[in-house]
Amino acid sequence: MAVYYPESAPPPYENVMHPGPQFQANEEIAHGGGWHMPPYQPYYIQPQPAIPVVVSSPPPQTQVTVCSTTNVRYVNRRRYFGIAGIVILCLILLAIAIWLGVHYGYLRTSGTSTVFDIKAQNTCTNNTIMCDGHQDCTLGSDEGVCVTFGLNSTLMVRTSQDEIFHPMCSQGWGQNYADQTCAQLGFQKSYQYTLVPNQVSPTVSITNQASQFIQGEVTVSSSCPSGKAVSLMCTNCGQQYIGTRIVGGTQAELGQWPWQVSLHYLGSHMCGGSLIAPNFVVSAAHCFKWKTPDSSNPSNWEVYGGMISQDQLPSPYLVSGIFINENYNSNNNDYDITLLKLTQQVTFSNTFAPVCLPAFNQWFAPGTTCYTSGYGVTSQGSATVSTNLMMVNVGIISTSVCNSGSVYGGLITNNMICAGVLSGGKDSCQGDSGGPLVCQGSNQLWYLAGVTSWGAGCAKPNSPGVYSNVTALLPWVYTTMQESMS
Repeated sequence: MAVYYPESAPPPYENVMHPGPQFQANEEIAHGGGWHMPPYQPYYIQPQPAIPVVVSSPPPQTQVTVCSTTNVRYVNRRRYFGIAGIVILCLILLAIAIWLGVHYGYLRTSGTSTVFDIKAQNTCTNNTIMCDGHQDCTLGSDEGVCVTFGLNSTLMVRTSQDEIFHPMCSQGWGQNYADQTCAQLGFQKSYQYTLVPNQVSPTVSITNQASQFIQGEVTVSSSCPSGKAVSLMCTNCGQQYIGTRIVGGTQAELGQWPWQVSLHYLGSHMCGGSLIAPNFVVSAAHCFKWKTPDSSNPSNWEVYGGMISQDQLPSPYLVSGIFINENYNSNNNDYDITLLKLTQQVTFSNTFAPVCLPAFNQWFAPGTTCYTSGYGVTSQGSATVSTNLMMVNVGIISTSVCNSGSVYGGLITNNMICAGVLSGGKDSCQGDSGGPLVCQGSNQLWYLAGVTSWGAGCAKPNSPGVYSNVTALLPWVYTTMQESMS
């Protein structure tokens, strides 16, 4: 978490070895016993020419200069090491030597760990029908986008009859269908279901048909005799387990953000993540897309949760599979999301519990106060990550404002969401990549609105943090969880 005070000059960028190009995924800082950073250069895109910043109450603005260029440097929330001249050359050689030693001396082997390319493994028949309850594709992708949740966790099902999501009528519903639906989505079983008033038609209703998918056991109906819909929760998610809340760029309490995880690469903190199910963690794709293939090797990663200090690590969870969004674009960080599958399920507690995924079409309005957390650096240019879990409250910023010429000039896609303070001062920073941006719903539960992705510096004016938009990417998350169970 970075906190920058506008009355002081912006913190300087660290030096780099060469002048261009200047867009960079937020690189991570290693936290641990040494420099466990692989020798790679992150991917960049050329930014647009710097545009004068215009705000209603302009804070002091310093033109960023990187090796005599005047372009603003966009970075992901991972740190870029560099010191000019002979010093950086020596450090790079030292880092390479250490990395090689770590790489060949520390690497664990696992016969079950796999990097999954779902798109390459999935094949479908010529007569594939979406959401008919019959698996026509090898990994079930034709049946993987047929169930979602509306507001108040209302179960929504799509069938091949009209390919439209409709609420589930409670007529004929039971615990067996609840468990089947959640298992279909990649959860172990359901947590609870309740019946809520329904005033929407048509609906879908249970039939006497048998299928391994819930969409194969329902039919579209113009009426719902019970007048109630099914509200389903697959996990007990989104709850904080503390009595009071600390506000604003400070250290978090144990149990305050129990879904926060620390992802360690070869023994050092590299990225954050969010627990969403007993054996699934959401993070950022750029954390696993370095030039070295070992960065996406599941056996090189460990997941730590249920703690708030890097100095007090519990036993780690190992990773059995890394699912990188097949549409991830390293040039502009579009589709910057990854799903990690753990080798064993997490036993939920007051200190380690999942965050809720947003509902279908649940968008977070501009101005909504949300929170981001992580173990990243607390000021731009710092060489070390925070030992303690830090948090800061940020406001959602509309895409139109974030895409304006004075901010990011059209770089924000539909799969991204901006949050921060346009006057500067509050932001995620290097080392926070993959971590959560959470917003509280009217039901007092916390929802995963974003995944920390990239930004221009840390806590600078007119440079808010950019996060992967989880609502927009929700179909991919559920489909991937389901396909990983195949």
